Order: sequence, then structure tokens, then C-alpha cells
Amino acid sequence: MFSSLLSSALTFLFAAQSPLINHLQFHLRHHHAVTPANRIVFADLDNPPHALHLTTTTLQAHRPSSFSAFTQAIYRSRHHAQSIPLHWSDIDVIGPNVQSRETLLTLAKMTYNAYSHSRDSDWYEVGSDWNSSYPFGWEPDADGFRGHVFVSTDNSTVIVSIKGTSAGWIVGGGGPTTHKDKVNDNLLFSCCCARVGPTWSTVCDCYSGNYRCDQTCVEQSLIDDSLFYPIGTNLYNNVTYMYPNANIWIVGHSLGGALASLLGVTFGVPVVAFEAPGEKLAARRLHLPSPPSTQHITHVYHTADPIAMGTCNGVTSSCALAGYAMETHCHLGKSIVYDTVNKLNWSVDVRTHPIGTVIERVLSSDWNLENGIEVPMAEAEGEDCDCYNWEYGLFKNTTGT
Repeated sequence: MFSSLLSSALTFLFAAQSPLINHLQFHLRHHHAVTPANRIVFADLDNPPHALHLTTTTLQAHRPSSFSAFTQAIYRSRHHAQSIPLHWSDIDVIGPNVQSRETLLTLAKMTYNAYSHSRDSDWYEVGSDWNSSYPFGWEPDADGFRGHVFVSTDNSTVIVSIKGTSAGWIVGGGGPTTHKDKVNDNLLFSCCCARVGPTWSTVCDCYSGNYRCDQTCVEQSLIDDSLFYPIGTNLYNNVTYMYPNANIWIVGHSLGGALASLLGVTFGVPVVAFEAPGEKLAARRLHLPSPPSTQHITHVYHTADPIAMGTCNGVTSSCALAGYAMETHCHLGKSIVYDTVNKLNWSVDVRTHPIGTVIERVLSSDWNLENGIEVPMAEAEGEDCDCYNWEYGLFKNTTGT
């Protein structure tokens, strides 16, 4: 099944691009979720809400020159944790205009709603009369990958919104996905299986003592079918099967934003990630295709959020005290960073991490930036800088060493 779905997704990757457009309207069409048996399910909305308006722009992305080589590269990374060099071609794709504050605000609201059922009291009213008559995956005992699918009125563009970590220690609550969210966080964003200190129980058996971590072991730990990245690739394939001629965008917050970025690298589609922890290390461990540029991926975060800034680490940090090993901070693509510490006098606090804070206290405000720009300029981050004090090698295989 994976091969057939992958084939349909790759066909989309190499299809002709849509003509340039400046404005899009979107309706919420589907809920998506994963059942406890890891089956992706969709729920259609009988009465889609009023349209959401976004502005678009043309982005440069890269697609492999060879369809067969790309298929082989995805297979090798997925099943053997190996990278294959590829030749790339420059292409233009239609993506969100990330320098528009209203567009970012709308995408953030779509992202917020990935945490809730449309009938929940905390559903963010982007339009009016949101209603779903047949929701899948939102039952109290559901466990897994969640979100919503938005489609433009002309079916030219689809936005997949992915839920992040449901963590009661940040804003209260939590939910049925909390355990699985935490496992994915500790695998994707830790240096070695969440080995923060000697008292920690690791999430994979790759730690080899004295800040040494088995490279092969930690890479293999990320590709289990029950983890969120493999589930996300299947979700993407399902969406491209449903909308084979559409441009796909992916958005998400926190863990959902990092997953959106990893999928964006895999399939070469525009991404906007809000307050995501650093995912560059995870992309390298997953052996994802490495295009010449990842400028189609945009991170949006503020300086008072220690998770996005990569400072919520160490045994005494609030993340560690809650059992989360958030040790990375390097992001792919470009970043739009709001300096809430210096300009708004915010204190660095994990309670500023929720997407609701970004909507109500960051994006909803006029920052009075120079030269009439609406949001801080998107800029690439520095070189790899994660886990510099760790040593990686074949420590679990004495013959190989």
C-alpha cells in the first residue's frame, strides 16, 4: 500500500505547476486523524464554513530531475536509513505570502484548530457555522496523528494542518494523544533517546555511555511505522490521491510544525511552522532528500518561547522537569522571529509557547516595523549546532567499530 500511495504522490511532484495566482479562498473540507490501529481516516464536512482568504506568492523550490531516482531515495531513507545523492531542478510553486501578517494569522488559526474538534468550546472561529457531522479520530480514546484539511474553492490548493503536542504541563488539559506526542518529541528533538540525565528512562536503546550514541540505532528508531513521520508521509499520499492536481501546503504548531517541515523537505512543498522545536537534526537522521535550498519552509516564532529558541534544555529546565528532552534548536529553511523579549519585555517562559498566544499577542498586533513591512523578514538560520558535546558512531557493533 505504501508503494502505491507513494507513486501517486510522486506523480504529483513531477506534474506541471499551476499558473500564478494572488488570492485564494479556503473552506474546511475534512478532519484527518489516526486511529489506535494506525489507520488514517478522514471525516467529510457536510456544511463547510465560510471561506478564509489568503494571499499567495511564487516560491522557488527544488524537485529531483529523475522520478525513479527520487523514488529510490525515499525508499532507501524510509527502509534502510541511507541517503542517495540526487540531481535537482529549480521550479516555481505557488505558496503562502509569509510576509503578509493577515496570511500568517489565518494560517495560525487553521493550526490552532488542529487541537480541537469543531464542536469543542475552544474551537477558534475563523469563519462562522463550523460543523462536522461525521468526525473520525476525535473520540476520547483516540490516539495519534490529528489535524484538518482545508481546500481552496477552485480545488487548486490544499492546506494540511497538523496538531502539535497536547501537553497539560504548559496550558492545562492534555488529552488522549499526550503519551504518543511525548514519545515523538523525545525521539525527534533529543540528542540520544532522551538521555538527559542518569535518572532518565530513554525512549530507545542507543545510549552507549559517556555522551556516546549509536548512530545507526538512533536513526532506525525514527522510522517505526507507529511514529508520526511515517504516518505523515502516508497522510500526504492520501491527500495527493484525493487532490492529484492541487498544490499542497502544510502547516503546524510545535511538534506539528516540525513534522510539517520534515514532510515539506520530503515532498518539496511549502510549509509554515509555528513555534516548532529545531528539526534539522531529525531531518539528517531520517536521511531525507537534501535539496540545494529549503527556502520553501518558513518558521514563525518569538524569542520568549524557550522551546522554539532551543533553550528549554538541561536537567533543571521546565521541559526536562516535565519529562521532555527538547535539546535541539536548529531549523530548516527561513525563520520569521518576533523579538518579544526586547520589544515587549516578555520573560522567557514555556507558557508563551501555545499557538493561542501567538495569535492573540503576537500576530494580532501591529509591530510598526520599518519601511512599511508587516512582519519581520524571513531569514535563514546558522549552520548545524545541535548536540555538539555528543559523539556518534557504531558503538553497539564492536565489529563495525
